[in-house]
Amino acid sequence: MSTEVESIESVPVSRKQSRARLPRIDSFFREAEKVAHAKVHGANDDWVRTLRLAFQSIGIVYGDIGTSPLYVYASTFTDGIKHQDDILGVLSLIIYSIVLLPMLKYVFIVLWANDNGGTFALYSLISRYAKISLVPNQQAEDVLVSNYHLERVTPELKRAHWLKEKLEKGLISKILIFACTILATSMVMGDGVLTPLISVISAVGGGLTEKVNLTTNQVDWISAAIFVALFAAQRFGTDRVGYSFAPIVSLYFLFIGGIGLYNLVHYDIGVLRAFNPKYIVDYFSRNGKQGWISLGGILLCYTGTEAMFADLGHFNVRAVQIGFSCALFPAVSLAYIGQAAYLRKHPEDVASTYYKSIPSPLYWPVFVVSVAAAIIASQAMISGAFAIVSQSQALGCFPRVKVLHTSKKYEGQVYIPEVNFALAVTCIVLTFLYKDTTKIGNAYGIAVTAVMFITTIFLTLVMLLIWRTSILWIVLFFIIFGSAELIFLSSALYKFKEGGYFPIAVAGLLMSIMGIWHYVYVKKYWYELTHMVTKDKLEELTKRYNLRRIPGIGFLYSELAQGIPPIFAHLVEKVPYIHSVLVFVSVKNLPIPYVSSEERFIFRQAGTIEQRLFRCIARYGYNDKKEDANVFAASMIEQLKNYVHDESLFAQTTERQLNNENIRERPVDQSTVHVEERLEQEPEPQTEQSEPQHIHESKQIYEQELANGVVYLLGETEVRAEPSSNIFKKILVNYFYNFLKKNFRQGEKVLLIPRDQILKVGMVYEI
Repeated sequence: MSTEVESIESVPVSRKQSRARLPRIDSFFREAEKVAHAKVHGANDDWVRTLRLAFQSIGIVYGDIGTSPLYVYASTFTDGIKHQDDILGVLSLIIYSIVLLPMLKYVFIVLWANDNGGTFALYSLISRYAKISLVPNQQAEDVLVSNYHLERVTPELKRAHWLKEKLEKGLISKILIFACTILATSMVMGDGVLTPLISVISAVGGGLTEKVNLTTNQVDWISAAIFVALFAAQRFGTDRVGYSFAPIVSLYFLFIGGIGLYNLVHYDIGVLRAFNPKYIVDYFSRNGKQGWISLGGILLCYTGTEAMFADLGHFNVRAVQIGFSCALFPAVSLAYIGQAAYLRKHPEDVASTYYKSIPSPLYWPVFVVSVAAAIIASQAMISGAFAIVSQSQALGCFPRVKVLHTSKKYEGQVYIPEVNFALAVTCIVLTFLYKDTTKIGNAYGIAVTAVMFITTIFLTLVMLLIWRTSILWIVLFFIIFGSAELIFLSSALYKFKEGGYFPIAVAGLLMSIMGIWHYVYVKKYWYELTHMVTKDKLEELTKRYNLRRIPGIGFLYSELAQGIPPIFAHLVEKVPYIHSVLVFVSVKNLPIPYVSSEERFIFRQAGTIEQRLFRCIARYGYNDKKEDANVFAASMIEQLKNYVHDESLFAQTTERQLNNENIRERPVDQSTVHVEERLEQEPEPQTEQSEPQHIHESKQIYEQELANGVVYLLGETEVRAEPSSNIFKKILVNYFYNFLKKNFRQGEKVLLIPRDQILKVGMVYEI
């Protein structure tokens, strides 16, 4: 059976339901999109909840970008200040960089193109409108994310359809989009290591060295101890951590904003001239190449911007916008302005501007709060790394890891122990290897700016394909933001040898893991699709092996979302016994954040009703929490009984309607009873209140089999490269992939299946 035919057969509702719902299917799709959109963007959130989330976001999202004043001027003027007006030029660059990239691009544009944040969410959003996924994701099982409805033909719509066709036809374009996705994801995860390094070491080293005169080794050990405590606290979840951190970061913003205002008035209010962009032009004219190189330090003023996008699963758009506009931007802008005013009088203090510019009575309180804020700054990218790994795993792009949902109120808040441990170890090791924050800044700048440029590319695709914005606005968006980011990125890459190689190395490692895993995932999918058991093959197996039934319900898990998986034929050939009720279960992760409980399960007959063989697709969004196995089984059986009930009633009603049609078509002279009288004599179709006896007995059978117990048959496949494959593919599949599979979590742990109810069925796939 062809893939296309099978997809059509896999309609996720019964025939009766299809007849009833078909005229409204377009409106259903649109309503589903509206509900998902409302849930993602917080449209249904009341303002109290939004303000509460905005307060939390101060502690989670803005710690990174908020602590940039600790090190920006020191990283920019590495050779000291040569000209007084250079301070105005750099301040002007800082102000307009923050306004242009974090505020205009992210807060007011990018945040609206999300499925709970991050590059993978952008990728999944695009894949809902164009078939760019390497695994098909617009089949009947994905009906919840369909977006088909009549639209007025416009030039923007024609352009979107043209682009959609180009993307869908080109394999190279699909691979490039996927490669950019995992590159950006890898860079953001690398930020989860670099953020703690530069924030904490700058805060601890700068403050204590200034007053206590600590050695570099002592600063490293203090920083390492702080990292241990920080990563240990992650298990409590973003909700608790956010409420704990938000007051500290709020106090930090009050300090830096107030001190900045004091310095502005006390030292040189004339630095406000930096709002004139003319000073940017003068700065580059005066410094030439050195001015371009200094951009690698200036760009640190917006590091942490990507965290706003990656952490949307923890908050909502309005909360992030309120937090940025009302807390972060005023405080950070005043901090940079105040430091510039101080440097106009004391240019020799540029290496430690932040602490030198603090008034003496406030030094130690500000130091304590700044160190605390620097610790918290790490939280933004750590939380973002958790969210991104969770999304990538749900889309088949990352090995299995344990994802813990840490909040009952906010589904997007997750904690991943394995990722947390890896980040902690890497961060502590690099603390002792990277002893110079300048080198850390070089690495940090490359990672942040590369991710931002990829986001610009993806958002341009969203504007063309989904938003269908005017071409003028699209061109302006790409030219303005893309050009600025490329200029900053070129400056950061110039310092590749001076620490900039680290994010490239990390991205290369993570891209290799994600790329290999996804490559084999796609190959496995197509192998199962081409070797699935058809109905004819099922009948042949039943007769050949004299298939017998045993009491109970069996759930045979497979990644195949269509048809009967090939592992069933392998099982029957070895053990010709199956359970009285057998359900082929596939857990399908859709590229959307949430799937409602009503739309969770899709059933399809794999045989006749009497054979009690069914196929079930359990659908989850990448932010849905998976139920306990017992709850999952009870929910599925309840839905299965409803499905069987509907199918039986529909079959009975259809048969009766066919008989009525025969009566209507019969000539009058062949009947002694009028048609109307014959129809009146026909009994009314059974309703749910008075269901037929055989349906009632069928329900009792399922309840009895559920009481006999549930056994989980887990397809444990070993993937091997075909003997005729080249040596590169054999190394990739036979060694690297299988190494990853053995050293990450096994299927029963991810699916939350009790160990005493598992029966593993092994099979070798040659791809």
